[in-house]
Amino acid sequence: MTAINETSSAHSDLDSAKFLAEAYVRLQEELGKVIVGQGRVIEELLIAIFARGHCLMQGVPGLAKTLLVSTLSGAMDLSYQRIQFTPDLMPSDITGTDILQEDPETGRRRFEFQKGPIFANLLLADEINRTPPKTQAELLQAMQERQVTVGNRTLGLPEPFFVLATQNPIEQEGTYPLPEAQLDRFMFMVTVHYPSRAEELEVLKRTTGAVSEKVGRVISGAEILRLQEIVRRVPIGDHVFNFVLDVIRMTRPNEPGASDFVRHWLSWGAGPRAGQFMILAGKARALMRGQLYVTIEDIEAVAAPVLRHRLIPNFNAEAEGITVEQIIEKVLMLVPRGKGERLL
Repeated sequence: MTAINETSSAHSDLDSAKFLAEAYVRLQEELGKVIVGQGRVIEELLIAIFARGHCLMQGVPGLAKTLLVSTLSGAMDLSYQRIQFTPDLMPSDITGTDILQEDPETGRRRFEFQKGPIFANLLLADEINRTPPKTQAELLQAMQERQVTVGNRTLGLPEPFFVLATQNPIEQEGTYPLPEAQLDRFMFMVTVHYPSRAEELEVLKRTTGAVSEKVGRVISGAEILRLQEIVRRVPIGDHVFNFVLDVIRMTRPNEPGASDFVRHWLSWGAGPRAGQFMILAGKARALMRGQLYVTIEDIEAVAAPVLRHRLIPNFNAEAEGITVEQIIEKVLMLVPRGKGERLL
């Protein structure tokens, strides 16, 4: 009986893995009805969602970040809320507050909790660096614990729960940059760039006409929760684990044997959470591409979004015009690839 159950479970996992790969293709198609280009951004957002992580998107205004998130919520049939972060935003504006209500029948008054916008499956925290640290911390606590505390009550957030935050890399006056410990809560930092000429021409044609496309539902919240479990069960060879570990440890300037360029250009490297996120993201990417195992290529593909907000360049890097992206690329080139058999 046990062998039969294990066989049935294996078939169920394989079916779910196949469904995830098919859902990824269909999500790309549906999002493509509204969003022009941004294939890499869409892929990274979906990797984070299937790996149960949060994303910080960085890009100048007008690149359809808000439209992308709202369209994604429709294709995934998730409840969606958007919060515009401002200097006067209070923690209760996010979590909700007790409101005095009067019972029309008895005339008695009592406090009732009115839920804030954080009680949604998909929350867009727009310009998160424009609100004070106290309000930022309220959101980041919810991201980590997936619950909020209001007064003496602790309330769970709906599942699945994702935070997609944005910040503008240009305007820094009047902002409250996220500390490194809070940045570390985000699985990915996704950079959103300008579209190509052909893509921008298509944007102009689509957005100035009378017809607007609508996306169809591809996947539900319950199905996402199931797929998140499958992602964690994807096997990884020891050579991939060691590759991830080598990458993470090579970014630390105080690590014995650290490369000269790391000591010269970095003040601080990535912590253990970066390795955890890199492995989970690699698993999600593998399944999205129809693989039942994780390769070095999967890890290399997710290394930049995992690391770019965790590495702290020093003055030398700034003076020499060296970017975090260049440092990550150099680290990946120097880490040896171990040989190992593919796991099925």
